[in-house]
Amino acid sequence: MIAKGCHKIALAPLPFLLIFFILSFLNHVFIIFAFLAAIFQIFFLYFFRDVKRRIGNDIVSPADGKILYARKNKIAIFMSIFDMHVNLAPYDGKVIKMVYKKGKHKPAYGDASKNERMEIYMDTEIGEIVIIQIAGIFARRILPYVKEGQYVKKGEKLGIIKFGSRVEIMLPENCQIIVKEGQKIKAGNTIAVIKNFL
Repeated sequence: MIAKGCHKIALAPLPFLLIFFILSFLNHVFIIFAFLAAIFQIFFLYFFRDVKRRIGNDIVSPADGKILYARKNKIAIFMSIFDMHVNLAPYDGKVIKMVYKKGKHKPAYGDASKNERMEIYMDTEIGEIVIIQIAGIFARRILPYVKEGQYVKKGEKLGIIKFGSRVEIMLPENCQIIVKEGQKIKAGNTIAVIKNFL
């Protein structure tokens, strides 16, 4: 399934594939270009996929990827080109504020403090949770699926970063992070437990 709002870009190579395929009947050299367009089309369909994830207990990961760091109450997740780029709500709550900030497009695995971003503030029964979608070197658009005032359940889709690559999450003090730096995770995996519920 193609991610919401991404059909146009996900199918962008298709016209070129068809044109080169037709031209290949006139000149066999175009078969090479048709083959390359087919590879791009497969990649785009794979990159903009929206896969249903199994949702874990307590606080779950908003993104596929690799844990860049997990300390105190903050976790940073880097999404490679092989990860799904649709982001999920880590817990039940109400979206109370969304702040979009223009910025640079530095590699998201490094210092991305000045990169373009979307900050989503959620009011939950355990306190405020902040999800930060950060654009990377190739990303040029963050597409939200939610709006201020909307109530979302854990595992529901928050949005996608087109060609994007990093999500950070800030948790309340009553949460204990259970993932470690360097760990690979999937969206929906448990990343923190609620201390009061132990």
